[in-house]
Amino acid sequence: MLHAVPFGRAVVPGGDWTVLRVVHMSAGENGSPWPLVGREGQMESFKQALGDDQIEAFLIYGPTGVGKSRLARECWSFAMQSGHRGSRATATLAARAMPLGAIAHLIPAGVDLTNPMKGLAALASVIGERAQQKRVVILVDDVHLLDSASAVLLRQLMDAEAVFLIGTVRASDPLSEAVTALQQGDTVCRVDLTELDERNIEELLNRVLEKSVARSTVHKLFDISAGNPLYLRELIKGALESGALVTDGGVWQLTAGSFPGTPRLRELIERHLPAVGETGRHIFELLSLCGTISFDCAKEIASPDALNQLERDGLIRIARDQQRLSVYLSHPLYGEVLRENLPVQRRNELLLEQARRVEAHGMRRRDDALNVASWRLSATGSADPSLLLEAAVIARHAHDYEQVATLLNALPEIHHSLHTCLLLSEALRELGRLEDAVLALDRGEMYVNSEHDRLVITVARTANLFWLGARAKEALEVNENAAQEVSDPNLLRLFRINEGYLRTLTGEPIVGVNILEKYAPVEVDELADVNAWLWSGIARPIGLAATGRSIHAVKWAEHAYSTHQKVDAQALLSHPAASLPPMVFALTEAGKLNEARALGESVLRQLMKARVHGPLVWVELFLGRIEWLAGNVTQAGRWFSDAIALANSRNQVPQQQLALSGLAAAAALSGDVSGANEAQKRMEYYPGGGLLAGEERLGEAWLLVAQGRLTQARDVLSHAAAAARKTNHVASEALLLTDIARLGNPRQVARRLSQLAAMSEGPFIKARAHMAEALSARDSESLYLASDELHDVGAHLLAAEAVAAAAAEFRRMGNTRQATAAASRAHDLASACDGASTTPLLAAAEARVSLTAREREVALLAAGGAPSKDIAATLHLSVRTVDNHLQHVYTKLGISTRRELRQALGSDTVVRS
Repeated sequence: MLHAVPFGRAVVPGGDWTVLRVVHMSAGENGSPWPLVGREGQMESFKQALGDDQIEAFLIYGPTGVGKSRLARECWSFAMQSGHRGSRATATLAARAMPLGAIAHLIPAGVDLTNPMKGLAALASVIGERAQQKRVVILVDDVHLLDSASAVLLRQLMDAEAVFLIGTVRASDPLSEAVTALQQGDTVCRVDLTELDERNIEELLNRVLEKSVARSTVHKLFDISAGNPLYLRELIKGALESGALVTDGGVWQLTAGSFPGTPRLRELIERHLPAVGETGRHIFELLSLCGTISFDCAKEIASPDALNQLERDGLIRIARDQQRLSVYLSHPLYGEVLRENLPVQRRNELLLEQARRVEAHGMRRRDDALNVASWRLSATGSADPSLLLEAAVIARHAHDYEQVATLLNALPEIHHSLHTCLLLSEALRELGRLEDAVLALDRGEMYVNSEHDRLVITVARTANLFWLGARAKEALEVNENAAQEVSDPNLLRLFRINEGYLRTLTGEPIVGVNILEKYAPVEVDELADVNAWLWSGIARPIGLAATGRSIHAVKWAEHAYSTHQKVDAQALLSHPAASLPPMVFALTEAGKLNEARALGESVLRQLMKARVHGPLVWVELFLGRIEWLAGNVTQAGRWFSDAIALANSRNQVPQQQLALSGLAAAAALSGDVSGANEAQKRMEYYPGGGLLAGEERLGEAWLLVAQGRLTQARDVLSHAAAAARKTNHVASEALLLTDIARLGNPRQVARRLSQLAAMSEGPFIKARAHMAEALSARDSESLYLASDELHDVGAHLLAAEAVAAAAAEFRRMGNTRQATAAASRAHDLASACDGASTTPLLAAAEARVSLTAREREVALLAAGGAPSKDIAATLHLSVRTVDNHLQHVYTKLGISTRRELRQALGSDTVVRS
């Protein structure tokens, strides 16, 4: 227990413990507070503490900007809503200079604290009277800045059970003896806040910006803010004001370049720097330019004790990097602010000084050549050509393509070769600068002196053509023309492998896989070119999965990935994780949707961390397809939007049409007809890539469904399935035929789906074939079984539709009990699907009145405002037939107008085939 001390007289007229003043935390100075995200556990701890009579205080510790005050305000608001009374105070350095400076305004009028014991008793009495049955709750921000008198008084009030304290404490700040005593004891509940993780940051951004944020942008913002909500808020404000954060109506995305901050962000960062002294400033400036330096280099500037003190203060970090201790700034934004304020001459001096220091140490580390070349180039505009080339190769293997391009563009023309042109072209392609990548290869033509040279430049050129405008036919022609100039059979083999790769990914999966199986060996050491094998290792599992051989595809993808890991040091193919997108697709088709989703998200994180962006669009496209098949419509749309935004930013064309079709389908199924229309219009500007043939019409079909045009939707799907069948895209044909069955014509597709199931591996196509057969036969028991099979593979919306159809059949047969049970299961399954509106089959689960398929189709068009004449033309019926169908609908539903029809077509109708 602290001893009472004389405080002096503190009488504040009008002092009131019930004052409520909301302090906003927002992107602006006076905007609305940001949502509280990622603090659910801490809020639960507070609620338990507040309800425990033995707990007197709830103290929130953490570094600057982590959200201590935001959480404290949320806790205080909860207490007020729970019937407590209270008030708030903020401790400051200025208030600390006088006793009770921070909390004087909280002391009720008439309370005299000149006699500490009597004053405390009177204060406790007043508080008790006003609090009635519940303790007064006081929020004190920045408890570590409290003067001793305020700390003692608060502790005494806590011990007298008169108040419950909510306080925030900056973890790194020194505390007075009185404040230390305030925090001690079993009656004080302490929570420690850390930075938000990447998922929390994503949720926060989506809520603040009221629209999805591209995953690549989330990753960048998380990286630069290090999960600090305050820094993130200022980054977002600066990015919005400068136009660096933009949206095309689908998702928010950062444009290329640096992160513009705000004056307040710079002020927040600079608060940490003035007190470090000249030596500390030297270390800070050097780290801001170099990112990381060795501990040995740092010791030449500052003593080990000084470095350790900087680490204790949370300004730098010292960690072991393999066999060497390295030093780096504790927060990435420190470097951003320091670099901005460095004069050019000082910057150049520091870079050259560090380059000489590393050279004097012998440049023993692999990345030393890269660093020295980069520093000298940045400081002087030139560097030794051999060092530049060595550095570019190192940067290439570190996947730092921006650095590769910078280093090679600085290389004098006399030192260029086919190798440098190929490196530069690949780096530019990875950066999305495809036109420049083509120009680099054009320059490389002058260095072609052998058949092998012709091979490597042809492979690079065909890759550019494939990525630039999906010019598959032209790429194949270039490959074939070059092959005709080659006589070496080993090189011709590599040309054929390149052909197989291209054909597999551009719409000829069986042809492509056959070529790869003929020319590409199973093991990498049986082929002279590692990169050719890796390209075949990416293409083969995609082709196998697309043609129904999903189990083989998974095995091949696993083998390709493990091989890539072994030969990565020799490979030019971006990163081992770039071999994993085909496995995501293969697992999907093998009926392992949950496993495919988990792998896809893991691959995404790996590639973003490694700064490899080329394969990201494929990953996002496949993740969108997974969620579509699972029935998570909102998440599917999110992934498709991400894929579109990323592909646009990188000028990647082949995936655009599929992603836009997927986005249109997801929007239509979620009820966003205008969004679906917009996505469909945008598709006109992009040629098809050929892969997953037929699926590019999925959006068109589901848009028709949303408009009530089921017959036309089935016609679109039928033509799309025919295109898939023509190109042997078994996976796509099965997907499209299943949708025809879902939309009212299972008899049309049941037999073909059974044939596809017989020629395919894995349970997914078989489950969909069973669903179509059961729908066609109107077999309720088989529909139940099909639902279980679909649920097992993770296709929850299809599972819901199958059991909904079973409910309708049970109801038709008069089996009310089983119909109710099936409808309940359909509802549960559909509820687990994110954003899916009612589909024709799901409507059956809650139906009371039965309409035929034709009656419902006519009714949907009429409810959408179409006159009978237009409905007749759309469905190829006479106007009289349309009016007859409408009259039957009115009679069944007990209505008489089209306005009533719109309302009735909710949950009261069911399609009967």
